[in-house]
Amino acid sequence: MKDNIILIGMPGSGKSTVGVQLAKHLGLAFIDTDLVIQTNQGRLLQDIVDNDGHEALREIEAQELQKLTIYKALVATGGSAVYSDSAMQNLKAQGIVIYLDVDYREIENRITNSANSRGIAKAKGQTLKDIYDERIPLYKKYADITIDNNNYVKMEDISEAINNYIAR
Repeated sequence: MKDNIILIGMPGSGKSTVGVQLAKHLGLAFIDTDLVIQTNQGRLLQDIVDNDGHEALREIEAQELQKLTIYKALVATGGSAVYSDSAMQNLKAQGIVIYLDVDYREIENRITNSANSRGIAKAKGQTLKDIYDERIPLYKKYADITIDNNNYVKMEDISEAINNYIAR
């Protein structure tokens, strides 16, 4: 049994919100990789995107995830974590990857500050819909479990899905 849980999904899918609650519920440490990046870089994600570009943020994220070693923890990844196969393979080797699936309209409703303060790794001119369409196949590729989080899933439902996955 893997003792770690890794959450992946779009910005606004609930990785950090659900992650904190689920970590408490399961008695795990909580790690938000966006905060790890900000701490290690000494600046906000949006500052990295604004000054160095979205590719720089993706590269920094990949490096941080490749070297991340976790123990009895729940990890909420940045939305662009799935662009790095080596980073995702490192995470998959250490835990169960759960994709918090939220449809585009709901993501759009939840994200009110994507254009200038959220630190979303996107190319100039790329829309939130473009990013959504580009990332969904990657989330599905790396997920061990997919959870519909359009209506904010209950902790018990996620725990049950994890237990069912482990039991197979």
